[in-house]
Amino acid sequence: MGSLYSEQLTWLHRWTAGSKLLLLAVLGTLLFLIPNPWVLAAATVGCALLWLSLGEATGIAGRLLRTVIVTSLLVAGFHVFMQNYTLAAVSSLRLVSASILGIALTVTTRPSDLVEVLERLLKPLAPLGVSPERVALQLALMLRFTEHFFVQWKKLDDAHRLRTGKPGGLALIAPLTIHMLQASKRVADAIWARLGQ
Repeated sequence: MGSLYSEQLTWLHRWTAGSKLLLLAVLGTLLFLIPNPWVLAAATVGCALLWLSLGEATGIAGRLLRTVIVTSLLVAGFHVFMQNYTLAAVSSLRLVSASILGIALTVTTRPSDLVEVLERLLKPLAPLGVSPERVALQLALMLRFTEHFFVQWKKLDDAHRLRTGKPGGLALIAPLTIHMLQASKRVADAIWARLGQ
């Protein structure tokens, strides 16, 4: 499966997965607790500087960020149309900032390291009948399939551009859906063969 993790080492690669996950949780929560658009604008500038500081490591996720920016502009446009200008600014800035933080975590952290952190966090729930390994695996698969979706989308779009000279757009929905279903079946078969569940 495709991954957004970058082998191009940066200063953020040296941080542990746990510390990055904790920082993401704290900063993400603060983003949604702050209602002031000016403070959120400053936070977005800070996130943009974080993105730039990672250099070439973010190259693989560049298209994903552009998609987020376009989506945030659409969200802002809707709220502007509804004449709610403050909500337009707040919603779009939160979306861009939170997405940059999430992408930075994904680009600089190996999926296996995230799984280990999740297992440790879920261990206190074991006496309640919760399987930390199983829940961590489910969360890891969700993250990996999200990564794989965008990696595969980029591959299909690049192939379409090579053939036609134009972006794939909606024409990619059918082949992308088929590929994701095939990937899901392969992963499910592999898990069943290994774990029998």
